[in-house]
Amino acid sequence: MAETVLAEVMAELAELDDPKTRAVNERHGDDHGVNLSKLRALAKRLKTQQELARQLWETGDTAARLLATLICRPKAFGRDELDVMLRSARTPKVHDWLVNYVVKKNPYAEELRLAWSADPDPVVASAGWALTTERVAKKPEDLDLAGLLDTIEAEMKDAPDRLQWAMNQCLAQIGIEHAEYRTRAIGIGERLQVLKDYPTSPGCTSPFAPVWITEMVRRKEST
Repeated sequence: MAETVLAEVMAELAELDDPKTRAVNERHGDDHGVNLSKLRALAKRLKTQQELARQLWETGDTAARLLATLICRPKAFGRDELDVMLRSARTPKVHDWLVNYVVKKNPYAEELRLAWSADPDPVVASAGWALTTERVAKKPEDLDLAGLLDTIEAEMKDAPDRLQWAMNQCLAQIGIEHAEYRTRAIGIGERLQVLKDYPTSPGCTSPFAPVWITEMVRRKEST
């Protein structure tokens, strides 16, 4: 029965695969062609199914793994299981959804944050930084914000792309949420110039930390 359901879901994902969508996604490193709105609609129809989520993940297929993050029970995964999953999540979208939709809601999130942040694999380390950014915004107690800024100042400039992006998000979040560190965070961004020339669509905020921090603070103060 379980194998039949898996086969049916995989067949539906194959039907949803669109060559044009795949071409766009592949430019960003994501090897799937399923429209994300349609993927979310499928997840809504399937509802929460932990065993099916595990089976979908095991296929290694990107669209199936994205679907798995939407229908799983985040708290049902063990620490080591999530560690293995993250290390096998090599496409950006799967990595991001696993961290944001699953790991952040798991009781081992803090333990994994500490372990991943110190990992020699920059993609794994970027997950640790993403979890740190979450804590900067929502639960900064016991975080060494000055120490985080020291690390960012020393390492972000030469970090690989995915890790650099995650560290930059943490830098911006510290500047946005913590007024006492805002001047220093903006100063670090100005000195390092990371993502200063990143192409930004009209109406969107630049990921360049000084611009990002200034704009988000302005919005908060105007509400």
